[in-house]
Amino acid sequence: MRIGTETIYQWVYGDTAEGGELHGYLRRRHPRRRRQRRYRSGRGLIPGRIGIAERPTIVDRRDRFGDWEADTVEGAKGSGGIASHVERKSRYLIAAKLADKKADTFAGETIRAFRRIPRAWRKTLTADNGKEFARFKRIEATTGLTVFFADPYAAWQRGTNENTNGLIRQYFPKGCDLRTVTHKHLAKVVNALNRRPRKCPGYRTPHEVLTTPATVLFQPESTVFLAGRVGWNAHEAFDSDDIAVTQRDHGEAIAKAVRPRAG
Repeated sequence: MRIGTETIYQWVYGDTAEGGELHGYLRRRHPRRRRQRRYRSGRGLIPGRIGIAERPTIVDRRDRFGDWEADTVEGAKGSGGIASHVERKSRYLIAAKLADKKADTFAGETIRAFRRIPRAWRKTLTADNGKEFARFKRIEATTGLTVFFADPYAAWQRGTNENTNGLIRQYFPKGCDLRTVTHKHLAKVVNALNRRPRKCPGYRTPHEVLTTPATVLFQPESTVFLAGRVGWNAHEAFDSDDIAVTQRDHGEAIAKAVRPRAG
């Protein structure tokens, strides 16, 4: 006998309605399914945005590395947030702390986070319509990424990022005061998620997907960018310090992605 996924969910939600606690075993622990909001008019959308309908179809197929999804994970009011960026093919995560929700802050931290990512792996970035993405042209000009925007209230169009944010929430629940979270702590969380096996890539970790010999072989530009020398070994460069804590110009620490070993 086969039981579908939806049948299991309905059973869990039915148990919750009767006072049960089975929903506590769900990934997001929601006691009921949230209603999907309908599309609204285009009022209030970011000027100059390019919609997801114009995004290259190759992005949908996940046939290449370099297509990313972005979002913010908010903390308690006034405590800032976390900028999360997830690579669609490998599910690899890079993240940075945000002191506030300002667009300039998000753009600056995104640019710094992608500074260590090979240009060959910087193709597209799909975002939602939050005002923190209002400086997307600055991101495009500096990183080389082309930014596309999902339709309003269509979170499933950035499903990879939404799922990853759910994993981040296991470490930083809603209402968490992110001012108490250090850059080093965030770096450890990101490293743990990048080494967590995922079902979609055959239970390999994002780290393993991104550092296979084939990945290096077909990304010659990345070898030069990351290693700066011939004979660079991906498995040596992407070690336990995938997300390294470095110093910004003004002395504040920030979690950055993919720093190769020296030498």
